[in-house]
Formats: sequence, C-alpha cells, structure tokens
Amino acid sequence: MVELRDIHKCFGQLEVLRGISQQIEAGEAVVVIGPSGSGKSTLLRCINYLEQPDRGEVLIDGECMGSRPGERISRGALEARLDRMRQKVGIVFQRFNLFPHMTAVANVSEGLVTVKRMARADAHRLATEMLTRVGLADKVDVYPSKLSGGQQQRVAIARSLVMNPKVMLFDEVTSALDPELVGEVLSVMRDVARLGQTMVIVTHEMDFARSVASRVVFLDGGVILEQGPPEQMFSDPRTERARSFLHKVLER
Repeated sequence: MVELRDIHKCFGQLEVLRGISQQIEAGEAVVVIGPSGSGKSTLLRCINYLEQPDRGEVLIDGECMGSRPGERISRGALEARLDRMRQKVGIVFQRFNLFPHMTAVANVSEGLVTVKRMARADAHRLATEMLTRVGLADKVDVYPSKLSGGQQQRVAIARSLVMNPKVMLFDEVTSALDPELVGEVLSVMRDVARLGQTMVIVTHEMDFARSVASRVVFLDGGVILEQGPPEQMFSDPRTERARSFLHKVLER
C-alpha cells in the first residue's frame, strides 16, 4: 500500500532523512519510534508530500505521489496529481487544526463537499455517522472551543477517516493532550486499526505501540536502525541504540 524508495530530505545543511526505504502492506499498522529529532515527523510529511523529498519516490497503492525520476511534468499537472493522490492519504497532527467557526459535523463534512463534491446533505449524514463512530454522537453541533482536547482530536481523526483514505498517518496525536485525555484518543485509534485500516503512527506511547503495531520501526539519525514485530522490538532489540532508547522510555 505504501512504498518508500530511498527517501532523502534536507533542511539547509541538516540531512534529516538519509535514505529511507520501506514497504507497508495493506492493513498493517506500522509504528515509528525514535528519539526527538530522528526524522519521524518529517518522514510522515514526506509520505503525503507536505514536505517534498529531495530524492527518492513515494508510492501509494502503486501510484507515485510526486514526479517520477526523469519525468517532465508541468507545475500545474504535478499539483493536480498531488491533489488527487493526497485524497488517498489522511493525516492527523499533534494540533487539531479544526476550523473554529464550524461545528464538529461541519469540520468533518467540509472535505467531502469541497474536495469530493458531495451534496451537503449526504456529507452531513456521513460526517454524523463518523462522529458517532469515534464516540461523539452528542457533539455534532458543538464548536471546537466547547470541546476538550481529546474530543477535538477525535473530530480531527473523524475528518480524515470520512474521506476513506488508503492510508492514515498519525503524528504524535496525543502529545498535546492532558494525560487524562490520552486514553480516549488511543481507544479510537485501536478501533481504526482493528478494522484493518493501513496506518503509519509516530508515537511515544509504548504500551499502545506494543498492543496495536503489526511492526515497529526504530528511526535514529534519519535512518532505520532496526524493525520487527512489537514482541521482539520491546523484549529483545538487536541494536544497542534501540536498547538504550527503549530502556529510558519504558522506565518513565
């Protein structure tokens, strides 16, 4: 479902990603862990081309996200391709990025109307169903300012899921939440994984990673140092760097 081929990304002189290659099968929940500054968030942003890789290819369901090596394509044609391909990739950030002047249901339905050209009544119905699925049936007409952080993040997840993406990206979605609100968001993500949604998740919640991941990828210094099933990664990591990182994280 997702194929990364030799992805490199620099910001000025800083090389953040140094040749990431990876294949993610349909229905996999891949959890990316690693220290701050290891390139985890940049990797997610490169998957849907919020950051354009300096080198390498990103393929979603067999189709290239950006321009192919050696391909001559106009800027307009490339933007049209990106607009179409991004509809296949949902992303949820640390911050909720909801429209403050719109209710929860309007936030969730807006993409269906403006991107998929769905009739507003049909979009409202689907958005209401999705909010119900994430446990917010009683909050459809509530504005973001009246929602808790956990509720706002669940609206953000519903907004991505309602677009029926091929893959969902989650970028440390609980890191901005108060501790007592983390569980409700992770519960929704567990349900999404259970239904077979392809997911790439950056998180520091190791118990969640252990319970949800099909595979855990350890990123450090812009490269994948090792990866494997959660039971192996958390009980017997092969590299000293991964052992040291997990020891510090798990003892907190």
